[in-house]
Amino acid sequence: MDRCPQVMINVAVAAPKTVNGNSEVSGAVTEVERSLGDGGRVLIRPSGTEPLVRVMVEGRDETAIRNHAERLASVVADALG
Repeated sequence: MDRCPQVMINVAVAAPKTVNGNSEVSGAVTEVERSLGDGGRVLIRPSGTEPLVRVMVEGRDETAIRNHAERLASVVADALG
């Protein structure tokens, strides 16, 4: 198993469960996954206990994954704010 840096950002939103069907968020995730290729992964999920959406990005380049995670967090906040 290769260890990769991981960045997690919690985004406060009113209705976290709506993240799963949001086209803006899924489009942004697709772009990031395409950028990462086989060198990383993205996970966006609603918290089960808090009004949050958890944005996690893993990859080889910590600066790049931080930028991707911050961009996705911004998209989630804008789309579900």
